[in-house]
Amino acid sequence: MEIFVARQPIFDTRKNVYAYELLFRSSLDNYYDTRLDGDDSTAKLIVNSFLLLGLDNITSSKKAFINFTRKLILDQAPSLISNDLISVEILEDVAPDDSVIQACAELKKKGYELVLDDFVFSEKYRSLILYSDIIKIDFLQTKGIDRKLVIENTNAAHVRFLAEKVETEADFQEALDLGYGLFQGYFFSKPVIISGQDIPTLKLNHLRLLSEINRPDVEFEKLEEIIKHDVSLTYKLLRFINSAYFRFSIKVESIKHALVLLGMREVKKWASIMSMSIIGEDKPQEVLTVSLVRAKFCELIASEIGQKSAESDFFMTGLFSVIDVLIGRPKNEILDNLYLDESVKNALLGDQNHITDVFSLVTAYEIGDWRRVDELSTKIGVNEIVLPTYYFTATQWANMSL
Repeated sequence: MEIFVARQPIFDTRKNVYAYELLFRSSLDNYYDTRLDGDDSTAKLIVNSFLLLGLDNITSSKKAFINFTRKLILDQAPSLISNDLISVEILEDVAPDDSVIQACAELKKKGYELVLDDFVFSEKYRSLILYSDIIKIDFLQTKGIDRKLVIENTNAAHVRFLAEKVETEADFQEALDLGYGLFQGYFFSKPVIISGQDIPTLKLNHLRLLSEINRPDVEFEKLEEIIKHDVSLTYKLLRFINSAYFRFSIKVESIKHALVLLGMREVKKWASIMSMSIIGEDKPQEVLTVSLVRAKFCELIASEIGQKSAESDFFMTGLFSVIDVLIGRPKNEILDNLYLDESVKNALLGDQNHITDVFSLVTAYEIGDWRRVDELSTKIGVNEIVLPTYYFTATQWANMSL
């Protein structure tokens, strides 16, 4: 049986990742929908995620939000996993009758964090609210004053409210102002651009560095000159090359020696990642994590579909996909001043080419849009069986790179 699990981050008020919700797919033949057996799906998700894949590979040691059906709650199924690893999401179709209330009380005694999913206030939930830690409000379904009223009507000081499907910075700010403490959705995916704002000096320097290292005619000597004038990059390069990842028998002490050992393509990738991390120091770390996962995922798929010679272009497309968020400027404005392959620039700007479908497949997978994953996998000729392995490889790699 193949394993299909994606994740979506949940943020706190400082835009740090609090947890990840795990998104489940049952098989190659169907995406998850209400026709599938919920008990079986959740049971498989638990086994796949925690026994086969390993929690650290999926959630980077953060808590995992998992949906539980009525039957699994009554059976105390969450007790199979330690309470410090998961939060128990109670689906909106679970009726809050006496049996469910008693089961939730037992889970609460065992130290589990309980979450009410897709919550719409009703007095019938009053008893269940007593045992709940987090209540999720769908911001696409709940509009205007109702976003505030649900907090007031619930009237539970012990509860934290989670704004779900927050897709813009404006939604995030509104939720924050209303008193929501947790947030879910890719609200950082579009930059908030202040007209005429300057790029800070540090970001500008590293933007220039990105441009230089990605020139098609750049040579080792030029790279060495660039890196040695940046103490931070020099330190990180020597620490990287002498890490356990490479296991060289001798200690590498010069920039030139490190560059030769890595090779031009890997040096460009490494230096791009380091520069991106410095550029994004004032942004949520998840923004950079997303770019790294996308980069590696794109690269792995490129190799799978016979594009190994161009896999660097696919990697760069994923890596630079959030450059506008990190810089706070329109993407076309930034790309005009960067030496990147034209096919990479075109893909990043939404033009159709050989990179676009792979990148679209990667972004569909990361949000659990399984129908779109099916369509794009067929279109580009990638065997879906490899996608879960590539996704988790990319996630592991991103965690190690930060």
